[in-house]
Amino acid sequence: MTQTRLGWKTIALLMLLALIWGGNMAAIKLASRDLAPLFMAGLRSLVATLCLLIWMKSQRMTLFPSCGLALHGLVVGLLFGGEFAMIYVGLGYTLASHTVVMVYTAPFFVSLGAHWWLPGDRLTGAKLAGLAVAFTGVAFLFLGNPASLTGGGLAGDAMSLLAGVLWAATTLYIKRFLVGRVTAVHTLFYQLAFSCPLLFGLSLVWEDKLILGGDWTTLVNLFYQCIIVAFLSFLAWFRMVDRFPVSVLHGFTFFTPILGVVLSGVILLGEPLTFELITAMVLVSLGMALVNRQAHPAPARNCS
Repeated sequence: MTQTRLGWKTIALLMLLALIWGGNMAAIKLASRDLAPLFMAGLRSLVATLCLLIWMKSQRMTLFPSCGLALHGLVVGLLFGGEFAMIYVGLGYTLASHTVVMVYTAPFFVSLGAHWWLPGDRLTGAKLAGLAVAFTGVAFLFLGNPASLTGGGLAGDAMSLLAGVLWAATTLYIKRFLVGRVTAVHTLFYQLAFSCPLLFGLSLVWEDKLILGGDWTTLVNLFYQCIIVAFLSFLAWFRMVDRFPVSVLHGFTFFTPILGVVLSGVILLGEPLTFELITAMVLVSLGMALVNRQAHPAPARNCS
């Protein structure tokens, strides 16, 4: 039965999820000192897939209700894998705070794509205003540092922006082909499971040395990515999706880019909190709120 009101326990859990997701970029960047990024991303998906598979079997859930759904699952898994390949590799070239802002431009591209691809989901004045605000926020990232427009920093930012595009494409595809046909947990399983071969394949082609070193901190950061974020937090989110309207839950995800910049970038990694970064963070979050003001997002995986 769908509930329309959020109790204080649910609100507290949503804020905890935003905090967990906000720290994810730091965990990736810290662990990448000892693990090749694409290999690490594949390992994250693999471990989370196995954990989710065990949980689904304990609930006696059928993994693939039909062959057609398996094909759609493959598509969303490849899009999901491409998104995280860009995030994990891009973090090696740019700041975690920049990555957070770039990835969370996804609603910008969802609104643009939905206008042409999803019947009845047209651009409105509020959405157009939100797109303009979010775009202005991204531009602010470069105003105080023209040197960031060249070299590795630009490459890393471009990869992070492409990750946002792929996240948007995943959401649009799920809205078009999977919503109403499978549960939200099935959607999560498809994204995780089908991203594994893509990520490990890319690692095999481009990465020579997979393990560069490691100690207990590397294991802690890997555990955080695999178990805390990709399995437990996503599962908690999707179970709430089955109980509450996603339009109600979605508002709390606007805290994630803010917490991501502050927690991952500034507190954990010691990155500078510049005026341009603060402005970008606020404008992108405000743009997300305007874009989703009257939207009803799909129950897609909602964080990075």
